[in-house]
Amino acid sequence: MTKRTLETLRNIGVIAHIDAGKTTVTERMLYLSGASHKVGQVDKGTTITDDDPEEADRGITIYSACVTFDWNKSHVNLLDTPGHVDFTAEVERCLRVLDGAVVVFSAREGVEAQSETVWRQANKYGVPRIAFINKLDREGAGFERVFNELNRRLGATPVAISIPYGQGPEHVENPFRGIIDLIEMKLLTFDKESLGKQFEVSEIPEEMLDEAQVWRETMIEKLYEYSNEMMELALQEEPIPIPLIRKVLREATLAMQIQPLLCGSALHGIGVQTVLNAVEHYLPSPLDRPAVKGFNPFQKDKKTGEPAIEERGPNNEDPFCALVFKIIPERTADNYWVRVYSGELKQNSRVSNPGKELKENVSQLWQLRASKKNPQGQIEKVGAGDIVCLIGPRHSITGDTLCDPKHPIVLEAIEFPKTVISMAIEPENTAERKKLGEMLEMLKRQDPTFQAVENEETGQTLISGMGELHLDIIKNRLLRDFKLNVKVHKPRVSYRETVSKATETVGECHRIVGGAQLFAKVKLRIEPNTESDKPVTLINACPPESLSADLVTAVMEQLKAKGEGGGLSSFPLSKLKVTFLGGETREEGSNEMAFSIAASEAFEHALRAAGPVLLEPVMKLQITTPEDYYGDFVNDIQKRRGMISETEQRGEVTVIEAHVPLVELFGYSDSMRSLSQGRGGASMQPHEYQPAPPEVGREYGITS
Repeated sequence: MTKRTLETLRNIGVIAHIDAGKTTVTERMLYLSGASHKVGQVDKGTTITDDDPEEADRGITIYSACVTFDWNKSHVNLLDTPGHVDFTAEVERCLRVLDGAVVVFSAREGVEAQSETVWRQANKYGVPRIAFINKLDREGAGFERVFNELNRRLGATPVAISIPYGQGPEHVENPFRGIIDLIEMKLLTFDKESLGKQFEVSEIPEEMLDEAQVWRETMIEKLYEYSNEMMELALQEEPIPIPLIRKVLREATLAMQIQPLLCGSALHGIGVQTVLNAVEHYLPSPLDRPAVKGFNPFQKDKKTGEPAIEERGPNNEDPFCALVFKIIPERTADNYWVRVYSGELKQNSRVSNPGKELKENVSQLWQLRASKKNPQGQIEKVGAGDIVCLIGPRHSITGDTLCDPKHPIVLEAIEFPKTVISMAIEPENTAERKKLGEMLEMLKRQDPTFQAVENEETGQTLISGMGELHLDIIKNRLLRDFKLNVKVHKPRVSYRETVSKATETVGECHRIVGGAQLFAKVKLRIEPNTESDKPVTLINACPPESLSADLVTAVMEQLKAKGEGGGLSSFPLSKLKVTFLGGETREEGSNEMAFSIAASEAFEHALRAAGPVLLEPVMKLQITTPEDYYGDFVNDIQKRRGMISETEQRGEVTVIEAHVPLVELFGYSDSMRSLSQGRGGASMQPHEYQPAPPEVGREYGITS
């Protein structure tokens, strides 16, 4: 076992579009490192990381899984993440706590819709990464095409450090046989019998030498931009030492200026060893990452009056702090996955959750292995930089900070996307209702993008998620895993409501309450807001001299409550700006209650007067199809009120990108297979909200 030090620790994730080969890459890494003695296969449901029955049945990753292993002198904590857009929250929370990432692309499909999403997520959290072009042994593989797509579609700066020797399956003229290492300028061919563990290093074949030289020159010239030393050696026509190349590659990768690019076929073990070497050479240790920042909720900054900013460095000397990024509910005690940013934590400790002002017990610490605790992995203490499982906390949730009670800090929480689809379920009897409530609470703890709200009048419970597949898996767990007798209704779209124009209104309160006459006038402006991601932006523009602070506070709190309570359609409000312009009082009866009532009336009047608009979620749909079926797909998209934004020829297939309302895409996977006779593929992800047709608005009480 490699000695665990901060210098040798690598916290990495494997991220990609669905079916690019993430889980296969992970399985091969485990096998090559000796952490597993056989290679699990996705198609057979035998992988270590996809151990949930739904994952095994569907052959996809649904839940992120963590595995640990040693490679050379490094200790690796690796998170395998889903590629399906419905489970993008799993990627979001993993990237929030990781130091580096391996992004996998299929050599055939290239940069796909979810590839763009995970790349943006990695940019958002400032995660350095390396890229791996997989499946070079497949029909239609195109290494150079995918390399160029990384530049064009992702705005990436890939620097190839290996290229393929041949491409495609064995029956083509020049099949994929190995990889050429551009740093060492050697050919690596991998032994099939040892499943890629054994490989041979030889000279580059003469027919590939010129091409390899061109790629190497391109690599070196790119690195000149980041190293004066390399530039000086080049001007002096001196050879560039290999250690210097690796040093510059590492520095530029950590600065997120480039992404080293490797290639291979994970299914046959070709090139995965070079990926592991690149993880060790070029991806950061916790020491290479900046100190985390948070705030102390109990201490104010003397200059700003805001909570004081705190920092924690990646070392064991600073006070303990960690972020909860995943919870796996268990009947005995929930498993809390945390990333430790600073300090040490021992078993049987007591920690603080300052964001909720409570204390939590930590009775046990475990090393992680997939979604299960490793029976051999219980540990006495954990230090900065590590990712572990805690048992003992009961009240904390995903995104909460746990820290030393004497040194409170709240780290930046994890933001999750809003749900886009809902489905009604109802229990068959009272006993089932209680059990259903318990199971839904457990699922909400596990999945931050899952929501459940009970309607007391109808007895139905509305569950909401990120897509059809997401809700289908939730439904299966309720019926199959939890043995619940519930009726499940068809999915429905989660609409939003906004306004079409700016308007100013006045709300008044003339009421007698408890024998006293109340009076208040509140003037508001409501208008569309496209400049902020907030659903409702509140602005106080009331002249300070016209109303007391208490009355202003009462108005703003009421407006906040109205903004969160939904619009005329009962759907959440979105893209809205509400400005409090001022109010009127009288000597008697103008209290906080009166102004709350007036603010509520002004808000409702304004919504009606500003031209309410129902917004529907529109998805970015990406279809990959043989050319023969292109026309059929175009006609089908038009029938679904869709707009084609881009088409592109990639090898033997055509890629169509379109924007289509979600309500028109229910059951689309079946339609897609029918249109292409099973030869097409499709993926979708949320794009934006757009105005729904007037007839849909009228159905929900929007008549403007």
